[in-house]
Amino acid sequence: MNPHTTRSSTPAMLPHPLDFELPRKLEAAEPPEARGLSRDEVRLLVSRRPDGRIVHARFRELPRFLRSGDVLAINTSGTMNAALAAKRADGAPLVLHLSTRLPANLWTVELRRPDGVATEPFRGGEPGEHLDLPEGGGATLHARYPGSLRLWVATLDLPRPLEEYLDENGAPIRYRHVPESWPPGCYQTVYATEKGSAEMPSAGRAFTPEVITRLVARGVQFAPLLLHTGVSSPEDGEPPCEEYYRVPPESARLVNAARRSGRRVVAVGTTVVRALETVAEEDGTVHPGEGWTGLVVTPERPLRAADAMITGWHEPRSSHLAMLEALAGREHLEAAYAAALAEGYLWHEFGDLHLILT
Repeated sequence: MNPHTTRSSTPAMLPHPLDFELPRKLEAAEPPEARGLSRDEVRLLVSRRPDGRIVHARFRELPRFLRSGDVLAINTSGTMNAALAAKRADGAPLVLHLSTRLPANLWTVELRRPDGVATEPFRGGEPGEHLDLPEGGGATLHARYPGSLRLWVATLDLPRPLEEYLDENGAPIRYRHVPESWPPGCYQTVYATEKGSAEMPSAGRAFTPEVITRLVARGVQFAPLLLHTGVSSPEDGEPPCEEYYRVPPESARLVNAARRSGRRVVAVGTTVVRALETVAEEDGTVHPGEGWTGLVVTPERPLRAADAMITGWHEPRSSHLAMLEALAGREHLEAAYAAALAEGYLWHEFGDLHLILT
């Protein structure tokens, strides 16, 4: 374990950052490929904080909004097939969502109840309860995860290695806004290197080899890091739980060099911000590190390392919006979200994207 390993505590509840009405028709129910688009043809709203300007574009136009020397910090975590069919001792069916692997071979997991094409949160479960999983596997619930109404700390007993087992028996986690199942490849970014995320770090989904090649040709640098995302279905106001991260020395060096020379550090996704800010000093200097982070970035704890951000469109009152407000300010965020709603941008993991330039 790196000496900079961090296990930060989280506040019990979060304030509601930004509230608005999200029409159901703006919830992306399928990958853009199913709508006849390539990954990089999703829409991109570019908002510039210095002058308040908003530009509507496609993601494949990203290179024209970045400059030579900009550093794109990307999350190379791959998405697990983290949803498993489970049964209680009385035969009642459940769906077990793996969230985060903890030390000592423990996991945080979420129990869901099948409900037609989707699942609903399941509030039951008992300490010590055993759940049957496919192929004779099992999960044992130990205790509620501290501060959470929905997550358990559990151990898994699987008949073969985790990734192999999940590839054969699991499925990507999906919620009610995605009524049909889609192949696991739809939930991977093109630059994923190591599976471990419960849900896709979706801000990077629109990158294609062609876009990456054009960015490199323009002089944009890439700083890979890792943050394995947990499940994204918290109770209203509940902060995100601890997640595993790793910031390599070379990526820390690239970020620090960019900051020293006045070049921009563009975080691709809230997961990247969480990892970078975990290892950032007050002056913005980033050091290598790995561990489990519970850091929550809010306007009261502003960003130190990232100057700009590519992100999806987040649900009303989510903790991600507090992070965006910390970067862009409330007024700018409200204007960008009003424009996205007015222009029919699509939300969630298969939706459109937002580039915030500060």
